[in-house]
Amino acid sequence: MPTEVAEQEKRRIQRISLPLPARVEVKIDQQVTWNEVTRLADVSAFGAGFSLNRPLKRGRLVLMTIPMPRQLRCFDYGDPQYRVWGLVWRCIPSRDAGGEMRYSIGVAFIGKNPPPKYVENPSTLYDISQREGDGFWHLVQADENADDKQLAKEERRQTRFFIPEDVTLEVLTADGRVQETEISVTENISLGGAAVFTSLKVDIGSFVRMTSNPHNIQIISVVRRRRTGTDGIPRLHLEFVDRFFPLEGIE
Repeated sequence: MPTEVAEQEKRRIQRISLPLPARVEVKIDQQVTWNEVTRLADVSAFGAGFSLNRPLKRGRLVLMTIPMPRQLRCFDYGDPQYRVWGLVWRCIPSRDAGGEMRYSIGVAFIGKNPPPKYVENPSTLYDISQREGDGFWHLVQADENADDKQLAKEERRQTRFFIPEDVTLEVLTADGRVQETEISVTENISLGGAAVFTSLKVDIGSFVRMTSNPHNIQIISVVRRRRTGTDGIPRLHLEFVDRFFPLEGIE
């Protein structure tokens, strides 16, 4: 590669501090989508960093809309807004100056379109395998059983603690009303989800508010799986949507 071209590519990869406004759109499933407007902390042609009010699981895809400078784009050079898909690579909780919880997000841009299977199942998690010829990252479906102990705790997918936590489950209707309530206990719990013993007849994709009085926290979650263990007791597998569970003192 000629020296001048190599320097141009190096500048495109380097992150620069550029507080551009950005809209982040997240699909929880085929019916439910949420979005948040934020400002970038840094950006390159192939990734960006920013903060959000809600956490994002590592491996999830997000759609970003940014008034990106032409020099940092890889397509749609003439459009006023640059719509690019990104893979969440990190999510680190912290508190802002006012004491409010925020989540520092890092994404790797993967191109103009998501993988075809994403449309069928937006909750699919992905991993990066290699860089493509256009500089974007190539994706593979994440191995849910992969050993990720070497990662920071906020970046792990499978950091489950098999401890009983007393919780209250409230099944929510589409307009946010409480449909059913149950007092239960967790089989296991992590920063981003839990398996909870239940007698509730809840469909996959339903929203449940989980309350922990000892930790003084309420978490909106979505039902990802329902299974019955060898002991004959049903469990709900919940993915936390709007915040992490506070594991301080447990880990």
